[in-house]
Amino acid sequence: MEHAMPAFLDEPPISQTFTTYDREHMTLYLRLLDSARDGANWREAVQVLFGLDPVREPERSRQVHDTHLARARWMTEQGYREIVRTIR
Repeated sequence: MEHAMPAFLDEPPISQTFTTYDREHMTLYLRLLDSARDGANWREAVQVLFGLDPVREPERSRQVHDTHLARARWMTEQGYREIVRTIR
């Protein structure tokens, strides 16, 4: 059974701290990182992960993909520290 995709913004909130939006979209971030690692085409990733049509909305689709992937990368470089602190 497929899980419902949480609603998303065209751009995730820009913050130097881990946000509620980040927490709600952690699975999406991980799937984006996996798709980038696997060399998936951004158009395919945005269609599968966000349900957007990159042919009909190329600029929006690219923006959604790129900004969320950038936030996912931020999480792996800095944001995870906050998660680790809350677990301790």
